[in-house]
This record gives sequence, C-alpha cells and structure tokens, in this order.
Amino acid sequence: MTNRTRIPVIALLVIAVAAMLSPTANAAATRYITVSAQGTIQVVPDAVRINATASTLAATSKEALATNAKTSNAVRAALKAAKIDTKDYATQSVSVYPEYKYTTDGVAVLSGYRASQSFSIVVRAADTAGSLVDSLVAAGGDNLQINGASPFVLDTTKSLESARAAAVKSAKSKATSYAKLMGVKLGKVNFLVENSSPSNYSPVMSVAKAESDSTVIDLGQQDVTISVTVQWGLL
Repeated sequence: MTNRTRIPVIALLVIAVAAMLSPTANAAATRYITVSAQGTIQVVPDAVRINATASTLAATSKEALATNAKTSNAVRAALKAAKIDTKDYATQSVSVYPEYKYTTDGVAVLSGYRASQSFSIVVRAADTAGSLVDSLVAAGGDNLQINGASPFVLDTTKSLESARAAAVKSAKSKATSYAKLMGVKLGKVNFLVENSSPSNYSPVMSVAKAESDSTVIDLGQQDVTISVTVQWGLL
C-alpha cells in the first residue's frame, strides 16, 4: 500500500515542475519591445568664442617677443575695457621662430623672427561679440589676427533636458505604434539607456559687416541632440 500511494504523488510533482519550465509560459513572461529614438532641440547660442593671435616680425627673436608682448598687452587692455573677466580668456600658445623669404632662384634668405601669442576668448554676452572684435583689432592693429568667432550655447542644462524629453516621447510613440500593429499593449519600462554623449552641432560661423561698418557675429541656431534606447515589457 505504501509503494502504491507514492507513485501518484511523484507523478504530480513532475507534472508541476514541467509546467513551470514550459517554454510557452517562459516566452509569454519575457515578451518585450526595444526601440531607439532621438530628440533634437534648436537653440540660439548665447555666447561666442573668439580666437585671436598677436603676431610680430623683428630682426631678432628677443625684439620680436618684446614687440609681441606690447600687442598682447594692448589686447588684454581692450578685454578689460570690455569687461571680459580674466577667467574668460586664456593663452593658447606662444612661439618665436625664424622666417624666411625666397629669391627667384630659390635661395632662402632670413627675413627676421616671427613671434606670436594666441588667445581664446569667451564672450558671455553674444550680442557684444562683434563690437569686441572691432575693439581688439583697433588695439592690436595690423599685428593682430582674428582667427575665428564661433557661437555656442554656454548653459546647455535646459536644452539637454528638453532634448531628453523629446527623445523619450519619440521612443514611446514608436513603441506604441509597434505594439498596436502587433495587437499588444506596453507594460512597464525595463530599461532606458542614453546611447551617446549629448551633441551640439554648431552653425557655420559668420562674421559680417553691418551698414555702420561695425562687425556683426551672426548667431544662427544650434541643434542639441540626444539618442536613447528604451525597452518596454508587453502585456
């Protein structure tokens, strides 16, 4: 009698375990949908980065450096007059080297020594960048070169939040569309991954002259873009 009653109990346990490990039940419990999407926000730059170089030619390297120092000091004075904080400009390089010119028969002749000092300047009030360029050129004269003026977004906090919101909204819209096509509903979010670092796409830099002959920096717009991948469980 004891052996006869144990066999049905063991059989029931085997059936229960088999049901728990059933591929059909497991697949139903792990259904999900994963989508990728981007969010892009267009913003007007609120700052400008100016690159300028003081460059002078003299008979000796010592004289070239001394003359260049005067031009560089004039640039600093112009920045101070424009109320540009010292933390917003920095020297990028200082150099001095021999400069040659070539005769018609290809012979190199020393023409002097070229000294240069380059600056990177951040203008936090973008609408004043054009007038600052004019001030720098007036201070440095022919010894100063303006190498570029690039508008950029100084504080990207709000634009990044908006881009993230747009990316998630786009991802959910795409996932909902797929779920509808498959006749299912979205469940809870399993995970969200920001695929890459936020990207700021700069517009083409433009420096123009207005009718008053004052330099104007055209700010244009920049795209702040974020890409995300989101997975939802399916109901």
